[in-house]
Amino acid sequence: MTVATQELSQFFKDKRILVTGGTGSIGTSLVSALLDYDVKHVTVFSKDDSKQYLMRRKYGAANLNFILGDIRDSKSIIDACRNIDLVFHAAALKQIPVCEENPLEAIKTNVIGVNNLIRACIAGEVEKVVNISTDKVVNPINIMGITKLLTEKLIAQANYLPHNKKTAFCSVRFGNVINTRGSVILLWMDQIRKGKNITVTEPKMTRFLMTIPEAVNLILKASYYCLGGEVFILKMNSIRMENLLNAVIAHCDRLGHKAFEIEIIGIRPGEKMSEELIFEYEKRIIWEDEELYVILPSGEEGFYHFKHTVLQEYNSEKASKFSEKEMINLLAYAIKDWSC
Repeated sequence: MTVATQELSQFFKDKRILVTGGTGSIGTSLVSALLDYDVKHVTVFSKDDSKQYLMRRKYGAANLNFILGDIRDSKSIIDACRNIDLVFHAAALKQIPVCEENPLEAIKTNVIGVNNLIRACIAGEVEKVVNISTDKVVNPINIMGITKLLTEKLIAQANYLPHNKKTAFCSVRFGNVINTRGSVILLWMDQIRKGKNITVTEPKMTRFLMTIPEAVNLILKASYYCLGGEVFILKMNSIRMENLLNAVIAHCDRLGHKAFEIEIIGIRPGEKMSEELIFEYEKRIIWEDEELYVILPSGEEGFYHFKHTVLQEYNSEKASKFSEKEMINLLAYAIKDWSC
């Protein structure tokens, strides 16, 4: 039986929470969800003053605070982690092309910045830290995936640092999240709206998909279950890019916008034809419930109500697929606030 709303409400009651990258697509939605609980306060830590200003105006909550800072700056994150119970780490360089072109910047944020965060959380005696990761970490072929894999490894190892007396660290692995900045769905919708050709890298490519509410729910549940060293994964469907594109075209057609020509531009550097959510060595240390998989630290047995399972594989090519009809309905649900 999965964790109930009442249990989450009790867990978050009077918690002091920090969200790094709290002005991003996931961070903003996570903050909104946390404010629905009886938390003591939520602090947004980010380097974007304009987005902080807009969030302050949107929510106007007395228990919502803002810190302008960067995880690359060890002092700013150390100060931010004082008197905090829970940290949700959403700050990262996530765009594959940007990281390919700026590998040192990706390392500074996704590796050095995370090390700063770990040290700050341990020094501040934070109770739990949830790191937001990605399916790109599994057998990575791009800079973003490589640096985020190092993030995962640092987060896992932080549980065993000799000076860590209190803090439990875990990660969640996402697929592609619908309606986040940088999403190919929003790119296509924008191209259709502007009457441009629709650019597609490879129609046969497959990707795991999840909605923002599903992503936020995964993060919240991970913080509840976290004991230290786990990786939590939502059970997700995948879709082929040509089917996703057909669904986007149909969605835009409903809104009165016709698609123009489709232009195949080819796979970009750092992209795969399909994505994976688990490593080979993780297949035998996985536990599951109705909604989630959890990868436990090697050798551990038993985890809440979860049952042990052995997965043969979990990749987007062979996973259960969304049909075009299911995808059209999902787009209508997930992108209510965005007109084509």
